[in-house]
Amino acid sequence: MAVERGPSPADPERTFIETARRAQIVAAAIDTIAEVGYAHASLGRIAKRIGISRGLISYHFEGKDDLMKEVIGEVLAQARAYMEPRILAESTGTGMVRVYIESNLAFMREHRNYLIAVVEILRHRVAAEGLRGVRGDRPQVAARPLVDLLARFQAAGELREDFDPRAMAIAIRAAIDAVPPLLSVDAEFDIDAYAKEITGVFERATRIDK
Repeated sequence: MAVERGPSPADPERTFIETARRAQIVAAAIDTIAEVGYAHASLGRIAKRIGISRGLISYHFEGKDDLMKEVIGEVLAQARAYMEPRILAESTGTGMVRVYIESNLAFMREHRNYLIAVVEILRHRVAAEGLRGVRGDRPQVAARPLVDLLARFQAAGELREDFDPRAMAIAIRAAIDAVPPLLSVDAEFDIDAYAKEITGVFERATRIDK
């Protein structure tokens, strides 16, 4: 039986109440996945968490896959809004490297459930699609904005000239992206201590020694 859906995310006629309801469902999905894992986070369980019917979720989302795409999109949007102003406000190369790492990891610390939910969703996709479904260029794609920043500060004489911005950006992203899987298995993982260590490592690797 077909289910009538609400307006699409791009529909300008979506009401404030519909937008708020979608946000509530996404938040409930994040917390449910973080608590019980992807496999057990059924639409019924998510609905029960916020006291609505499963059918109301189906009104706003085509199904679980559609909701999961919205979860990932929401996490990425919030992460971008949190980090970009901090990173772009830095006027020195060393400051940019430090704030890039610190803001990424601070967001993870403050939104632990967000990252655990994304890890769970991506693990499910890998299992469902197999290795062929996993994009091998993801680390490089994620690193591209940082490549540009490193190159810009190198050109301005704010960072060492003798490192490859692409290689350095991939290494920094790898150190950051190692954290979400750890959060899902180690509740005691100390993000602040980790941030201090790797920030020091990459500051020393990129700064101009005077």
